[in-house]
Amino acid sequence: RCENAIRPFVIGRKRWLFADTPAGAHASAVIYSLIETARANGLEPYTWLRRVLRELPAAQSVEAVDALLPWNLHRHDLASEMTP
Repeated sequence: RCENAIRPFVIGRKRWLFADTPAGAHASAVIYSLIETARANGLEPYTWLRRVLRELPAAQSVEAVDALLPWNLHRHDLASEMTP
């Protein structure tokens, strides 16, 4: 399972040669980590990211941010986010 999870990473590494700055490489690593964490928790990454990016600016407490983490959400929580 772990080996299959990193396969897209290995296949896509040539594309990442164009991350020509350390900041660009760091940003790519952060996004990849977020996507894989959502997948590991059984969520569709695009749907989860849409929810987080919409609700995060309004979060007023640590608990509100914690509630947006992928291991605190389930598929049925994101059902309203699904695109038709």
